[in-house]
Amino acid sequence: MSVPARLQQTHMSAERHARITLFADQRQPDLTVCLEQVHKPHNVSAIVRSCDAVGVHTVHAVSNDEHLMRKDTAMGSEDWVFMQRHTSIHAAVTVLHQQNMQVLVADLCEDAVDFRDIDYCQPTAIILGQEKFGVTPEALALADKKILIPMVGMVQSLNVSVAAALVLYEAQRQRQLAGMYQRPQLSDSQRQQLLFKGGFPRLYALCERKGISHPHINAAGELIADANWWQQVQYA
Repeated sequence: MSVPARLQQTHMSAERHARITLFADQRQPDLTVCLEQVHKPHNVSAIVRSCDAVGVHTVHAVSNDEHLMRKDTAMGSEDWVFMQRHTSIHAAVTVLHQQNMQVLVADLCEDAVDFRDIDYCQPTAIILGQEKFGVTPEALALADKKILIPMVGMVQSLNVSVAAALVLYEAQRQRQLAGMYQRPQLSDSQRQQLLFKGGFPRLYALCERKGISHPHINAAGELIADANWWQQVQYA
C-alpha cells in the first residue's frame, strides 16, 4: 500500500481516544446558535469558542462567506464545532424547526423576555444578528420567542460574541442542573465523525477534500477500513 507514512496511522492512543470519547459524550446537538449575517471573523470565532466550551456541536450561519472563522482567534475550536451555512434566515429557521428546536432571537423589542426566563433544556437555537444593525425583521417574525439581556448602562448593547456567551452559559447552567451533560446525545454518525476527525485529522481532511466516505472507528480507537477504502486514499 503506497500511502504516505503520515496517513497510515490505524489507531489512536488510549489517552487520545478516552479524551475524545468524553468530549463526544458531553456534546449537546440540540443546542445551537444561528448567526444572521454576522460578518466580522473575530466575532464569529469568539462565538464558536463559546459554543465549543458549552458543548454545541453545530453552528448555523446565514452567510456566503466560506471562511468566517479565523484560526488565530478561534484557538482550535473551529476543529471541533461544525458549521452549517444557509442562504437565508428563512431556510435556516426551517431547518431548525425541522429539528424540533425552539427558535429564540436576541433583540431589544418590547415583547422580549429576560433570557434567563427561558427553558434551555428544550432543543434550542438562538439567532444572533449582524454587528451594526442586529437581526432582521424576518428573523423576528420567524422566531418563536424574543429574548433580551437586561442592561442598566447608557449604552444598551453588547458585543454579539459577549451576548452569545451570556446566553449559552445560562443554557449550560440549566442543562448541567438537569444532568444533560451526563447523558450522551450524539447520534452514532455524529460520534463517528468526531472520533475520525479528532483521532485521524490528516485522513479526515483528505476524505473531506476528496469526497471519500469515512471509515469506522471501533471501541478501541482503531480505524477499520477495507482494501477498497485504502485504495481510494492511495489514489487521492
